[in-house]
Amino acid sequence: MKITDKIFQIGVNDYNIDLFEGQYHVENGMAYNSYIIHDEKIAVLDTVDKNFGDEWLGNIKSVLGEKQPDYLIVHHMEPDHASNIDRFTKEYPSAKIVSNSKSFLMMKQFFGSDYINNQIVVGEGDALSLGEHELTFITAPMVHWPEVILSYEKTTKTLFSADAFGKFGTRDTDEEWDCEARRYYFGIVGKYGAQVQTLLKKAANLEIERICPLHGPVLTENLSHYINLYNTWSSYEPETKGVAICYTSVYGNTEKAVRLLEKELLNNGCEKVSVSNLARCDMAEAVEDAFRYDRLVLATTTYNGGIFPFMNEFIHHLTERNFQNRTVAIIENGSWALMAEKTVKSMLEKSKNINYTECGVHIKSAVSDENSAEIAELAKELCK
Repeated sequence: MKITDKIFQIGVNDYNIDLFEGQYHVENGMAYNSYIIHDEKIAVLDTVDKNFGDEWLGNIKSVLGEKQPDYLIVHHMEPDHASNIDRFTKEYPSAKIVSNSKSFLMMKQFFGSDYINNQIVVGEGDALSLGEHELTFITAPMVHWPEVILSYEKTTKTLFSADAFGKFGTRDTDEEWDCEARRYYFGIVGKYGAQVQTLLKKAANLEIERICPLHGPVLTENLSHYINLYNTWSSYEPETKGVAICYTSVYGNTEKAVRLLEKELLNNGCEKVSVSNLARCDMAEAVEDAFRYDRLVLATTTYNGGIFPFMNEFIHHLTERNFQNRTVAIIENGSWALMAEKTVKSMLEKSKNINYTECGVHIKSAVSDENSAEIAELAKELCK
């Protein structure tokens, strides 16, 4: 696919994958992007997943014919992007590999070679001239691996952004960018908000007309929308006013309380309410909603002196991604020793700026009239 007169998309779409990184459900597959800049010097930017080496090399030849690339730029060493480095070097042995020192250490680990005779080591601010086009390199450690670099092509004002601004789904998936980019961000990058903020400050000094990520579509319109979302997400600020309800229920009583609360919230004018059964939902979707909305309800049973396993796992997902700046309400259930609220609060103890609601719901086995009244009061407090 032609992006500009001299920049081409040569990546592949994976329609067969069902779990990305062994854990994220991808109903619409996945894109592994790679690019060519065809100038006086020819640069290939990144490779693709190991299962698509033949297709990718075919894509290179469809653009270059018998011409030989001069450089392979490696922005990120994760195997879905770097698996074909060794194949590339065998196909094009004279090409130089351009990356930073950490990437070459990883190449040694992955392939048994750091390609010492073909190395060009770059760092922050270094430039590589291809002729009309020139790439300037930007270090982005821990967005989301330590070796990550980005590159900026000043002639076309193009940012090659590695995994930043990527999303789940193949490039030809017809869907809004925000949802699957949000799920991708909080699942994979979310822990590293401070590092993303550092990168955004560097990018603010660039005039950007297009963003070419390693996953998902090339972004060319309304770039401020995508950049502002990344700023919100990496600042751990809520994106939308609304309530995410995440629950576990053994015999249906906690779920009954959740459904009553959902109804009361809607009756009180709260338009945005999402409900996730943590035992059955895509956990990454629930994590996404917890970070998207400004209010979170955690409803769970006491279990083995703590909380139900799916809730325990969910809160772990939140805290390892630096969950903060939210209002949290707790609905607990237990037949003899209520421990859920205490356990939840202890797990969130190190999370910053968590404001708990004054109203709580304490169920003893089944939802009582008193619990129904508590739920009504909680809904009013959440909707203030």
